[in-house]
Amino acid sequence: MTDKTAPDWEIHAQFEGAIVMIGFGSIGKGFLPLLLRHIGFDKSKFVVIAPDGTDAHLLKASGVQFIQKALTRENYAQVLQPLLNAGKGPGFLVNLSVEVSSVALIELCRQNQALYIDTCIEPWPGFYTDPKLSISQRSNYALRESMLDFARANPGGPTAVTTCGANPGMVSWFVKQALLNIAKDLGHSADVPATRAQWGELAKRLGIKGVHIAERDTQRAKSPKPQGVFVNTWSVEGFVSEGLQPAELGFGSHEKALPPEGRRHDFGPDCAIYLTRPGAGTRVRSWTPTAKAQHAFLVTHNEAISIADYYTVTVNGQAVYRPTCHYAYHPADDAVLSLHEMAGAEWQRQPRSHILTEGEILDGIDELGVLLFGHAKGAYWYGSQLSVQEARALAPHQNATGLQVTSAVLAGMVWALENPKAGVIEADAMDFARCLEVQMPYLGPVIGTYTDWTPLQHRGVLFPEDVDLEDPWQFRNVLVR
Repeated sequence: MTDKTAPDWEIHAQFEGAIVMIGFGSIGKGFLPLLLRHIGFDKSKFVVIAPDGTDAHLLKASGVQFIQKALTRENYAQVLQPLLNAGKGPGFLVNLSVEVSSVALIELCRQNQALYIDTCIEPWPGFYTDPKLSISQRSNYALRESMLDFARANPGGPTAVTTCGANPGMVSWFVKQALLNIAKDLGHSADVPATRAQWGELAKRLGIKGVHIAERDTQRAKSPKPQGVFVNTWSVEGFVSEGLQPAELGFGSHEKALPPEGRRHDFGPDCAIYLTRPGAGTRVRSWTPTAKAQHAFLVTHNEAISIADYYTVTVNGQAVYRPTCHYAYHPADDAVLSLHEMAGAEWQRQPRSHILTEGEILDGIDELGVLLFGHAKGAYWYGSQLSVQEARALAPHQNATGLQVTSAVLAGMVWALENPKAGVIEADAMDFARCLEVQMPYLGPVIGTYTDWTPLQHRGVLFPEDVDLEDPWQFRNVLVR
């Protein structure tokens, strides 16, 4: 896999250690050419580990070593430790796998002074469906707390960037840029906040009541989805896992009451709630520039919790401001149909799954951004409108969804190499401007636009509804009942 007509790609960072990548699914395949383009390293010290060798020929063509092996609780340390120490100095572990514990991997990296990055906090197999765990205990909130517990017990040390894909990850950088754009348009100070507390105060001062990670995937396959196959534009394993977790959201200080199925956690910072139903079965009202108003799925994501937590303003230990935050995801049509089919089987997954390759997609975009609402101008969407055609032109083995993820991994890796002693860190706390600088060439049109849409728009015209007319931005109005 080489870019025979490629320009001289900018080398963002040099690295003398070994690079070990776990997982070689759609995201791993898409990340490989970006890594080869933009990071200078010794390719002989680069190895990819994955349980499936279907696409191993791509690695062979690039001169990259491949080990076909599933990592387990019993073997992960034995397999990874010598590989991480094979270069000149500490290694770098790029975790793009599923069902390999992120906390366990970060602990191993710390023991070996290695750097680390992943796109989500993964548990060992069985976590999401363990009947011995309560709904709260198998939530993303709980997974995040397990990571933060490790970080608090092990401050500093080699950088471990956690949850750094498109979302979670890139969208946290979008929130900061969106806040600055709104502040400028409203005539507020143009100074960029330097601390977490200052970012929270800015969001509070602007009157931001909430943030939707508002996404619409319009990529269409050339062939219709067959029955009995779960089709998606990115990891089926990842989407099904998070879709079957409870719906979760960061719960804002402006909210008047919990939703009927809402529950609080009895541990951690109390910045989020969960609903007693799966995210794949929960819909919310949201808005993106192309689709306009839409019903989307409230699928649990780490950024829904981390963003709400990051922008919390406290006085004497009490939260006086916090935005509501959640994912509002309308996936590709084939994925929506796959979800309906799975739901009809009482959430039993189809016997087969398929991730659409770039060659199987006819057209469409992945419109992924953040919708900040409640301020004086109503609502503001800021994000990427990357098309599949542009993704194909920018890099091999990409669709629009995948390139938004892989370019964020690249940005996170560059930041880690430039800041190697930051300890465990979430995307919210990273230098958003530097990360977006690295990522922007791969995001297609990145736009910001205001809208007068609210979740009360056109409500009650055909049927009476129980809504809050005083505050359109109550989650009560957003949730589709």
